[in-house]
Amino acid sequence: MTSEVLRIGKRVEKEKRRVAWGITGSGDRLVETVEIMKEIKKRYQNNVDVIVYLSKAGEQVARWYRLVNELKDNFDRVWVEINANSPFLAGELQTRKFEFLLIAPATSNTVAKISMGIADTLLCNAAIMGLKAFVPVYIMPSDYREGIIVTKLPNGRDLKLRIRKEDVEHVKKLASMDDVLILEKPEEIYQVFKEHFKPEEAQGKT
Repeated sequence: MTSEVLRIGKRVEKEKRRVAWGITGSGDRLVETVEIMKEIKKRYQNNVDVIVYLSKAGEQVARWYRLVNELKDNFDRVWVEINANSPFLAGELQTRKFEFLLIAPATSNTVAKISMGIADTLLCNAAIMGLKAFVPVYIMPSDYREGIIVTKLPNGRDLKLRIRKEDVEHVKKLASMDDVLILEKPEEIYQVFKEHFKPEEAQGKT
C-alpha cells in the first residue's frame, strides 16, 4: 500500500533535451559567442542541457582567453577531446541523444576537413557522423568572407587577419551540404534555438 502511494505520488520530471556545442581553436568572436551561449543557457535552463565539447586546440585557446572556468561554471558539462571518438560524441549524435550540433567558432581547418569528409578529430568526426544520421549541424566559420578582418587578442590588442579565398571556398561547399547551416555571427545562434525549441521553453524573449 505504501509503495503504491509512493509510486502514484512520485513527481515525474520532464527530461531535458540536449544540445552539443563544439568549440575549436579560433579566438575570433570566441568571447562574444560564450556570452551569447550563457544567455541562451539561462533562457532555456529548465528544458535544455548544453554540453560543451572542446577540441584540443579549442581548450588551448579557451585557456588563453581565460574562459575554461567560465565554461565549467555556466554549462552542464565540459568535455575535452582525447581523440576522434573520445568522448563518444559521434555515437551520441547518431543515436539522436542531441537535438543538434553547434560548432562555434569553427576554424578554417575544421571547416575544410568537414567539407572534404575528413573525420580525424572529435568535432569533424561528430559533424560527419551526425550528418549521416540526419542531425542538423550549425557551423559559424572564423573565415566567413574573403577580405581583411580585425579581431581582439586576450590582452585587448587588435589583430588584423586576411581571410583567404581558399578558406571561403570550403565554407561555400559546406553551405551546399544537406543539414549543414552556416552562421555568420554569434547573434544568429539565438534564432537557431528559437527554431528548435518552443517559445514557452525559454525564460525570456529571443
